Amino acid sequence: MNLYGHKVNQLARNFTKKLNERISPLGLYSSQWAITLYLYEKKQCTQIELCKYLDVEAPTITRTLTRMEEMGLVIRNDGKDKRERVIKLTEKAYEMFPKWREAAQDLEIEAINNIDKDELEIFNSILEKMMKNLEQ
Repeated sequence: MNLYGHKVNQLARNFTKKLNERISPLGLYSSQWAITLYLYEKKQCTQIELCKYLDVEAPTITRTLTRMEEMGLVIRNDGKDKRERVIKLTEKAYEMFPKWREAAQDLEIEAINNIDKDELEIFNSILEKMMKNLEQ
């Protein structure tokens, strides 16, 4: 029995641990990096959108965003109604982003060392299919 899910989970745990080792000295943790990366690409989003993207409960996102707001990394504004909150990165976050991205990219380069492009394309395709299967 191959237990693919277990192996994927162990890889994710190891990757998260190593990422935290690299970006925490730069003032960020992996859960905050995921939010930062999403906001960097989207420019802004709602808390609900973040919950769906990260597949976590609202209280978890709220706690992380509160910490990030206290750190001066995000701004939360009222949305269309009082229940909706729109989140954006601050200038401080945009200034730090290249350092965080470099640390994350360095780790990815290390992780894919000795794996050729064709293997990575297959791996990516398989991961996408597995995620799609679990979304159904």
